[in-house]
Amino acid sequence: MVAIRWPDGITCPMCQSQRVSFLTTRRTWKCLGCRKQFSVKVGTIFEDSPIGLDKWLPAMWMVSNCKNGISSYEMARALGVTQKTAWFMNHRLRLSMQTETFGKLGGEVEVDETFIGGKSRNMHRSERARKIHGTGGMGKAAVMGLLERHSPEKKCSTVRLKVVKNTRKKLLQPEVHANVKPGSAVYSDALASYSGLSSDYAHQVIDHAECYVRENVHTNGLENFWSLLKRAIHGTYVSVEPFHLFRYLDEQAYKFNNRVDNDRGRFLEAIKFVVGRRLTYKRLTGKELATTC
Repeated sequence: MVAIRWPDGITCPMCQSQRVSFLTTRRTWKCLGCRKQFSVKVGTIFEDSPIGLDKWLPAMWMVSNCKNGISSYEMARALGVTQKTAWFMNHRLRLSMQTETFGKLGGEVEVDETFIGGKSRNMHRSERARKIHGTGGMGKAAVMGLLERHSPEKKCSTVRLKVVKNTRKKLLQPEVHANVKPGSAVYSDALASYSGLSSDYAHQVIDHAECYVRENVHTNGLENFWSLLKRAIHGTYVSVEPFHLFRYLDEQAYKFNNRVDNDRGRFLEAIKFVVGRRLTYKRLTGKELATTC
């Protein structure tokens, strides 16, 4: 872990000084510049956690490599911690898989949306009456996806996801303009919210009432990803709060975009992004937000 975080030598995370000494009795380093002590956890998602790296790293391996995800109950049994601790660890690890990219997608791009939520037929009668007041995605969380198809230069297709309030034109089209290069080929279904994209893109529509594929025009790449996402949510996590949905999307998008790599590669790639990211329990549960408001 030290070699991964500091490949050019140990550096103090507070003052960036390389004048440090190792305290063998406490298994930490002491900076000779600012006189503060630190461990390899400081400044990472592991900071202030009483859980040792002997449990954090196996947890990272499981989260980054289990195709359908790993529940907090399964992780708790495997690591010998409580379910609440494993749930908190799971979300902190998902934070390291959050990919921040500023480049836009290009070439051939599929755009589609889906709804995440419980099926009405599985709800109690009173719960169904309270939540379901219409058709389609009523009472569910809407997720928008953009998929750049693989090209000779790219190993595989890549996906970007975002939770949106609804699937109206004023919300979906700005996301397309923000993430897709002008002039790219954009394929979507016949949803009216995508009408008008032809002015900036080579936009083609596939009407699923007629067919699902017309030469290169289809959204089957995203449909495949939606099936993987819902298999993980319904089969492994069972119940996902809308407040935390974007974290599960980050996890599934990371594994999908790195699927051609092996287990070791996905694990090491995720470890690189643990630095500079913190997630406290208050922030995770919304208590920190409530106190600041």
